[in-house]
Amino acid sequence: MSVTAGGRPGIFAIRDVSSLTTETHETGHELKRAVSGTQLLAMGVGAIIGTGIFVIIGEGAGVAGPAVILAFILAAVACTFSALSYAELASSIPVSGSAYTYAYATLGEIVAWIIGWDLILEYGVSVAAVAIGWGGNLNVFLDAAFGINLPDAIVKSPEDGGVFNLPAVLIVLAITFLLLRGVRESAQANLVMVVVKLGVLAFFIVVAFANFSTKNFTPFVPHGAGSVTTAAALIFFAYIGFDAVSTGSEEARNPKKDLPFAIIGSLIIVTVFYILTAVGALGIASPDLMVESDAPLATALNEGAGISWAAWVLALGALIAITSVILVVMYGQVRIFFAMARDGLIPPGMAKVHPRFGTPARLTIGLGLLTAILAAVVPLNAIIELVNIGTLFAFILVNIGVIILRRTRPDMPRPYRVPFSPVFPLLGVAFAAFLMKDLPLATWIRFAIWLVIGLLIYLLYGYRNSRLRMAHGAYGLVPGESADLLHRHQAPDERHE
Repeated sequence: MSVTAGGRPGIFAIRDVSSLTTETHETGHELKRAVSGTQLLAMGVGAIIGTGIFVIIGEGAGVAGPAVILAFILAAVACTFSALSYAELASSIPVSGSAYTYAYATLGEIVAWIIGWDLILEYGVSVAAVAIGWGGNLNVFLDAAFGINLPDAIVKSPEDGGVFNLPAVLIVLAITFLLLRGVRESAQANLVMVVVKLGVLAFFIVVAFANFSTKNFTPFVPHGAGSVTTAAALIFFAYIGFDAVSTGSEEARNPKKDLPFAIIGSLIIVTVFYILTAVGALGIASPDLMVESDAPLATALNEGAGISWAAWVLALGALIAITSVILVVMYGQVRIFFAMARDGLIPPGMAKVHPRFGTPARLTIGLGLLTAILAAVVPLNAIIELVNIGTLFAFILVNIGVIILRRTRPDMPRPYRVPFSPVFPLLGVAFAAFLMKDLPLATWIRFAIWLVIGLLIYLLYGYRNSRLRMAHGAYGLVPGESADLLHRHQAPDERHE
């Protein structure tokens, strides 16, 4: 533990892993373990498959041609290294908070705060942006299926020529209500949506392979090998989302077994579907045809396979896919806030768990309303790349955390272990850093401003009210003592107050 000259924990104080897992059992701050391995797996798939596969395949094909198939494989490999690291830490530290909690156990409080603050931005911007996209896709579906177009006044923000985005507000409020009711109900609803959207993709794959031709596969790499890596960097973001599974660590019934299964399994399932979809699309449509379309899969079915009614099927799949993403990402956002509030870095009253529903009700309602307001009136196109930089930054810290814990806590129980450590975690760092370097300078500047704001909040509030620091003052811990001594200093009745 890092300490100041006076013996109090410094900004790099580290939470002991055992204290992280034992101090969750406090009355009013413990979540229900109600999520099965299958539901966790569905959460991973639900968070990953959004509109990305329905639109990004056209952009990737425009860059790499038929070699976009290799780009999908390369992007999956790049994600795999970080997914393995998430699996090890999630099974070893089954507590809410994801990368925030892992950083607290490995890199110290200040780094944990930075990554927590980063994740707040990543998840918050992501939910609002995806909700805005939901409104647009609802209009596409209604138009394709029924010939109905909603007026711009209620589907666009003021800057885009509307008054407010009503569909975005309604979907956020509906998801908020579902999350408030309970994690079991939310996970079950997500499972149903995942089955439907995988069914839509399976429909596309079956029809594509039934009308398959190889004429669009030559030349296979028309723009050179470099185009494959460029397309992979673009496609990489269609794989992001598996990290949201780790935010449900504390509500998993069997976290040591189910979390690695869900994180790695969701990535495998998505990769298989993505590759089959890419192969099928190229089997019925040329890259040039897809790159010119805003809905490349629907275009491929319509013009390549002659199925004119395909547009509304694909639009329905995209709509359900987005709904599932909103649900899982909002769930993750609330759990990260919950972990930070329980640690005292933000007001702990926010972490109060509803006695009936077993969910962080205050946080769920508050974040839901804030997200609904943002989605209604704020165009987020200018800052959407902050989601990308925030995710990659989290990936880097999680991979580093695995390496550090292997050195500092070699005897800690690890139900799942990253193979070939530290090589695989270092590859995870390298892939994330490679993708971060190509992000625009404006994104880096906005990200830096956001982190500076976060550091000011930490210094003015979090540092003074940290649970770790408050416990140190109350029990007089001395330098060198780990935080789990607090648990042993307490009387039995104090531990569960």
